[in-house]
This record gives sequence, C-alpha cells and structure tokens, in this order.
Amino acid sequence: MEIERKFTIKSLPEDLSTYPYHHIEQFYLNVNPVIRARKQDDDYYLTYKGKGLLAREEYNLPLNKESYYHLREKADGNFISKRRYLIPIPDASLTIELDIFDEPFTPLIIAEVEFSSEEEAAAFIPPVWFDEDVTFDPAYHNSNLSRRIFPDSTIILERT
Repeated sequence: MEIERKFTIKSLPEDLSTYPYHHIEQFYLNVNPVIRARKQDDDYYLTYKGKGLLAREEYNLPLNKESYYHLREKADGNFISKRRYLIPIPDASLTIELDIFDEPFTPLIIAEVEFSSEEEAAAFIPPVWFDEDVTFDPAYHNSNLSRRIFPDSTIILERT
C-alpha cells in the first residue's frame, strides 16, 4: 500500500545540492488502471497502481533494460523526466521526495512524502517551504500529467 501526500513548494531548499538524487524517466502503458514503466538511474521497474489519491495499492516488478526499452515504444502519452532529491526530515524518520520536472513540465516541482499509515499522513506537519497540499488533486498525479497536451513549453495545471 502506498500512502503519500503531495505538495507544491514555495521555494527550493538552499542546500538542495547537498542531497542525493535520482534521475527518473517514466511512461505509461495505461492510466486506468495505472501501469507505468520507470527507469531510475540504472534500475528498471514496471508498476501497477490501484485507485486512490492518498492511499492506493502499488506493485513494483523489476524489468531489465531490454524490456524497458521494448515497452517504451508502446508508451501512451508524454514521457516524464525528472530529478528526484531525497531530503530527510529530522526527527521524523521520513523522507521528502522532491521532484523537479524536465520539459515539457518545467517549472513544475512537487514534494511527496510517504507514510506507513493514513493516521501518520494526517498528523504530518509540512516544512515551512511547502506550499499547497495537492494530495487530493488528480491533476498532480504523474499518470494524468502524462496525458496533458501542451500548446507550448509551459505547464499550467488547472484546478479540478
């Protein structure tokens, strides 16, 4: 079970370059249900995600490089590329996954925090540099971002 909250941010942490990061490329084969393939650095995964916004089932299966690139040819929608910074939250044993998206999604930046329970998620007090909680806004799900049509290189998310 994946339990996570998503936030826009007010500003980047000043010490962002000191945190480890992953380069992620992903695409979707289907969005209902969500079936995603992801390359994270040199690792490859196929993921199934159930319905839900705060909490939903998630299953990850390893892929090899050849399988990933074979499936890549069958992608439906936009490819998503982003840099994911891993920022520990002091005294909480939680990690902020700060996603800085590449074109055509620039300047989108989303912070995600995963929890072990819905109660823990509800009790979470975000850092001051977080802005709006967009957990329950489906426009911020990567699967929905993959379906967006861009008239230019700027992303503007419309509230649903």
